[in-house]
Amino acid sequence: MKALDTNILVRFLVKDDEVQSKAIYRIFKQAEADKNQFWVPLIVVLETLWVLESVYEIQKTEILDAIDELLLMPILKFEAQSAIQGFVSSARESKTDLPDLLIAHSAMHSGCDVVLTFDRKASNSPLFELIG
Repeated sequence: MKALDTNILVRFLVKDDEVQSKAIYRIFKQAEADKNQFWVPLIVVLETLWVLESVYEIQKTEILDAIDELLLMPILKFEAQSAIQGFVSSARESKTDLPDLLIAHSAMHSGCDVVLTFDRKASNSPLFELIG
């Protein structure tokens, strides 16, 4: 199994580079035909969130819709998929920044009770505990 880097998901979602977008589309179509899968590390999802928000200034709901659609693609196998699904569900209702919320859901998925933080904004979520 091959893993995907952040730039692959970003090109696929944003389609801002025609050559690269077509290349990844062809690769995905071939994987679908061959019934192959690609591994998507959790850190790639986190980076994708950050890039879509910070670089492309895509709205939160559009980002969550895109992640939802990626989760439905049979050629993509996500690390901590249930944590990502929980993240997408709760993010629609939460004011917590998307990357912070994904970190929290990943931690909860791994058996943690709470995430310690110095981030006052993140600490407004019950998933975080403010230090200091």
